[in-house]
Amino acid sequence: MTDCEPTPVPALDFAAWDRQEREHSSRADELLPANKTALFDALAAADITAVVVTFDGYGDSGQIENIEAKAGDEIVTLPPGEIEIARPVWGRNDIDRQSLSIHDAIEALVYSFLGQTHDGWENSDGAYGDFTFDVADRTITLDYNERRMESDYSQHVF
Repeated sequence: MTDCEPTPVPALDFAAWDRQEREHSSRADELLPANKTALFDALAAADITAVVVTFDGYGDSGQIENIEAKAGDEIVTLPPGEIEIARPVWGRNDIDRQSLSIHDAIEALVYSFLGQTHDGWENSDGAYGDFTFDVADRTITLDYNERRMESDYSQHVF
């Protein structure tokens, strides 16, 4: 039997990771206007006035529950066709450009927004909510609800 020395694990450079996270977020912010324009142009061309995306997550798992498109008060299907969505590549200055269906583009943007605003939304008790894409105003509003389980315990011995 031989003595084996453990391989040292390099220390995590939190400052470098934080800087990389800020750069990634900044690139995502720079790409957002073009992504929104592509999506809202496609939705407006199909006479869609709003899209509501419902999400839910807990226990380290989360998903989009529903995507509902509306033309006025009427529920309609999302239009066919594809749009280009650009996303930053983590740790590099590269931009990933993909042609996605309108449905997949909405999902990609929603997951990206959740990661940017509430990273870990699917962990523990999780979170749920809605994204509302208002085509006329060209805005995306997130209504976010975070679950928290509370427990208060007291013991008194006299």
